[in-house]
Amino acid sequence: MGAQWSKQMERRKAISDEKKRLRELEESSGCNFPGSDHHPSDRKNWISGLGPEKVHVNQIVWPGTHDSGTNRIGIRMVSRPFAQCQSLSIYKQLVLGTRLLDIRVNENRKVCHGILATYSVDVVIKDVKKFLSETESEIIILEIRTEFGHADPPEFEKYLEEQLGEYLIHQDDQVFQKTVAEILPKRIICVWKPQKSDPPKAGSPFWSSGYLKDNWIDTDLPATKFDSNLKYLGQQQPVSSRKYFYRVENTVTPQADNPILCVKPVTNRIHGCGRLFISQCFAKNIADRLQVFSTDFIDEDFVDACVGLTLARIEGKA
Repeated sequence: MGAQWSKQMERRKAISDEKKRLRELEESSGCNFPGSDHHPSDRKNWISGLGPEKVHVNQIVWPGTHDSGTNRIGIRMVSRPFAQCQSLSIYKQLVLGTRLLDIRVNENRKVCHGILATYSVDVVIKDVKKFLSETESEIIILEIRTEFGHADPPEFEKYLEEQLGEYLIHQDDQVFQKTVAEILPKRIICVWKPQKSDPPKAGSPFWSSGYLKDNWIDTDLPATKFDSNLKYLGQQQPVSSRKYFYRVENTVTPQADNPILCVKPVTNRIHGCGRLFISQCFAKNIADRLQVFSTDFIDEDFVDACVGLTLARIEGKA
């Protein structure tokens, strides 16, 4: 019992020290960067607002959500706090400015997070189509993967193509160099990551897992995650010369050996560090590598930071 208590005290001190380190970094270096003062007048149509004929796909900094389909997962006040990573519906996330969705499914086409399942993927598709019907130039990266520990849903590619075929941007390396206007009226880059089924092939309506990469580390220590994100981002090529999307996740996750297992209080340790991360990318001369930037419980400020950096790229300031 004494050893366990001692270990918990060490963990609390480590968390406190790491939060303090990020606060001190913000105080000493600030959070300003080219484009940081930009606030889009219409987040629902922010790509359109930047000019589809000017914005190249590889210039966009895509605001993403982590575990996007968890707004209604589990039982409220019981299991939901342990699995919920977003409070907004898929539609409201898109209206807010989110442009990458991270959807995990099980063999029954239910959206899930680990062992907990929520609504059918039909709900996601319906919200995506509603958003696309109300906008003209917004492009979405829709990542759908079979959750670890589950079997692939039967005939899932066929289902997705039936539902989204008219919007799907086919897998093609040339897409990265094109402007949004050159891709329209197609609107969705759908990355499909099955567990055991064959991955999508070149020319397919779907993009294979190699087109959306990241370096996830499972930790609840905010500075450890922050530093890891910078380190791995620094190992990538600039966005102008790579043929895949690279995601940085501004999240930390609860750990089984820590008493705090609810997502929100844990992820709040790093949640407000989005602008600090972008400013540090400039300080380390790797801002030209940031592309997909995801978070739990996305908000307007996180979206604005991504849009601001996108604008700075278009204007040649980043």
